Amino acid sequence: MQTPIALACQEHGSGPPVLILHGLFGSAQNWTTVARRWAARFHVFALDLRNHGASPWADSMSYPEMAQDVAGFIAARGLGSAAIVGHSMGGKVAMALALAATEIVERLVVVDIAPVAHAPAHQDEIAAMQALDLARIDRRGAADAALKPSIPDDAVRAFLVQNLVAGPAGLRWRINLDVIAAEIAALSGFPDFPAGTAYPGPTLAVRGGRSPYVRDRDLAAFARIFPALRLVTIADAGHWLHAERMDEFLAAVTPFLDGAGDVSGGPGSHL
Repeated sequence: MQTPIALACQEHGSGPPVLILHGLFGSAQNWTTVARRWAARFHVFALDLRNHGASPWADSMSYPEMAQDVAGFIAARGLGSAAIVGHSMGGKVAMALALAATEIVERLVVVDIAPVAHAPAHQDEIAAMQALDLARIDRRGAADAALKPSIPDDAVRAFLVQNLVAGPAGLRWRINLDVIAAEIAALSGFPDFPAGTAYPGPTLAVRGGRSPYVRDRDLAAFARIFPALRLVTIADAGHWLHAERMDEFLAAVTPFLDGAGDVSGGPGSHL
C-alpha cells in the first residue's frame, strides 16, 4: 500500500468536524452548496479524493488506499475523529474507513451506495474522455460538443466537462483518467474484511427512490457490518439526490449529524 496522499479540501464553518467525500469524476466543488448550508453548525471539510480535483495523482486508488488518505487527513488536521459523509465512490471510501479505523469515525452517512459489488460501469465515458483531442479544443463548450455523440446525456456531459481546467499548454483533465480506467473494476466492488468486522457507530444510509444503487436486497449486507444502521429513502430522487432534492437531503442528514436519535420522520423518507 502506498504512502497516504495529502488531500486537498474546501473548508467551511466551525464546530464539530464533518468530512464530505465525493463520488467518481466529482470533487469538493460539487458539494459547495451543502457544505455552506452546514457551515453554521459544523466545521466542514469537503475533500478531493486522490486522482480527483486539486488532490495529487497516484498510480493506484483502491478503497483501502483512499480510506488511508482520509485517515491521514484527519490525523494531519488533529481532528481526532469526525463525522464522515460519502457519496457513491466516496460512500464506499467512507465505509472502508469506518470498518478499518472505527475509532476515528464519529458517525457515518452513506449516500446512495451499498457495501456490495456493482456491475462495472462508466467505461464508455472514460474512453470518450481519453479519446478527446485536447490539443484541438480550447474551451469546455467545444469539449461538450465533441463528447455528445458518445455521451448523449446533457447532464452527465456537463458534470464530466467540469473536470477540464486550463493549464499552460491548454485544457487538461484534472482527473487521472488512465488510473481510473485501470481501477474501474475494483472501484465497482467493495473490499473484503475479516469475518465479524463491523462498525458499531451511528450509521445513516440515504438513497434515492429512483436510483438503482441501493436495492432492498442490499440492506442485509448493510445490516451485517453496520448494526446501528438507519435508512432514509428520498422519493423521486436519483443518484445525485443531494443536488436533486437538497432540502429533503438536508432535512434527513442534518439532524443525524447533530446526534438526533430519530431521522425517520423526515420529508419523503422511511426506515
